[in-house]
Amino acid sequence: MSDDPVPLRVQGPAMQIVHDIGSLRAGTVYWAPAVEAPERGWAGLPNSHRGSRYLIDAETLRPGHDGFPVFLSRADCLRWIMAQQRAIAESAPGAHIHAVRLDSWMLGLDAL
Repeated sequence: MSDDPVPLRVQGPAMQIVHDIGSLRAGTVYWAPAVEAPERGWAGLPNSHRGSRYLIDAETLRPGHDGFPVFLSRADCLRWIMAQQRAIAESAPGAHIHAVRLDSWMLGLDAL
């Protein structure tokens, strides 16, 4: 029996797209791209509140909470962000894109 996580969908050697958080292996550190709404009614997600936190959808490159990419290293996450930066900036205007440690982000223990 292998200890490797079984990704729902793999995009390259280091990225996994997550639709169900239960598909991730417990005890593994994952990194994901995230943004914070800079203002209420933000163009990136019109019904958002200032300070609302979102992950980036891997296919649409828009803020959300489903279909987000995770990486096994911060460096891989940052490379993906840099490769997608223009498209993410268009769909999340005015927000800073960060690589966040997923477990801390989900618990609200990080500071973007």
